[in-house]
Amino acid sequence: EETLVMDLALEFSQVEAKSMMFNNDQSGSTTTSYGATQGLRGLNSYAGSTVSAAFGTSGSAMTNGLHTVLQVAQASASAVSYDDLANLMGALPAQYLFQPSTAWMMHPTTIASLRKLKASSSNVINFIESGEEDGGAVVYIFGHPVIPNPYMQVAGSGNYPVYLAEWERFFTIADREEMSIQRLDQTAPGYITFFAEKRVVSTVRDVFAGVRLVGPA
Repeated sequence: EETLVMDLALEFSQVEAKSMMFNNDQSGSTTTSYGATQGLRGLNSYAGSTVSAAFGTSGSAMTNGLHTVLQVAQASASAVSYDDLANLMGALPAQYLFQPSTAWMMHPTTIASLRKLKASSSNVINFIESGEEDGGAVVYIFGHPVIPNPYMQVAGSGNYPVYLAEWERFFTIADREEMSIQRLDQTAPGYITFFAEKRVVSTVRDVFAGVRLVGPA
């Protein structure tokens, strides 16, 4: 039973992670397994603008509160370039730079690609590996830690492969850490049924505290 409960917790964590990135609470037709219209609003379901970020309008309707996230268009949809990252950091307002929770977030595949990135006119690696614990290639970029997130998108047309944010201000997660688990041993002869429930909600708190890359169409 202890193993089953541990597996349930891990599976719930996976569903939460997918929901916080991909779920669309406005339509949710492709995200029914992790929220759909009754669940969280994932980061990728927020509208984006290459001009400016904006808070959503207030109100009680389901369509209210839809913020617009500032995004920077990649030079090419096929891969993230060094200049893309420099442009993205330049787009984050100065008051959010170099705060304790400011960090990059990207898929491990994107990190692997950046480690192979070379200057266009030579074979010089852009991100040098020093062998140190905190000095490895793409462990930090421009002074900010890089957080691998396997539930993010990779480079592609219209995709969001990289986020840079002061996460404590940009994104708020209200998680009920205790799971409600019921053990039912009378549902069917020879079977024991576990029913688990956990509640979580997430939202963009300060839309100006984060920026993202977007692949050109």
